[in-house]
Amino acid sequence: MDRTTRVIQVIEKNPGIKFSEIMRETGMKNGVLSHYTRKLEESGTVQVERTPRVTRFYPLGVNKEESTMVKNLRQETPKNILIALLDQDSLTFNEVAEKIKRSPATVSVNLTQLIQDDIVESKFVNTKRIFMIRNKELVQSAINKYHPDMIDKSADRIGDIFSSL
Repeated sequence: MDRTTRVIQVIEKNPGIKFSEIMRETGMKNGVLSHYTRKLEESGTVQVERTPRVTRFYPLGVNKEESTMVKNLRQETPKNILIALLDQDSLTFNEVAEKIKRSPATVSVNLTQLIQDDIVESKFVNTKRIFMIRNKELVQSAINKYHPDMIDKSADRIGDIFSSL
């Protein structure tokens, strides 16, 4: 298989993949991979999202809403927050931090980003701020479409919890 085909396959299998992850996955060096990803972008074969610190690659047909969802699902802490919020209708800040076992500062940064990305919302109920997913169907659909393995892992964790009781 040629290098172009290999890069396309890696991107299609891993929507939202970062440049460094493609390098690791394909074994290509930085300059070689830069050449191929640039050719793919110029030919309109893949979509590229550039931010100040990260470049992500998506197959064609991934819309903005999906790419935002996929980007968050590819990161451990936002993914864990979303899984925790999928399991419950809503959680307080402390419940989120406790469930995902991260520091309050880490949870705060990631929840803020999920709110800015319009995936999570918060509101006050009885003077407590609670967090919930805006559109559970969209999150579930993105998981099913782009990260079906997450469901298996989540189910395994739930199974582990029940077997430890």
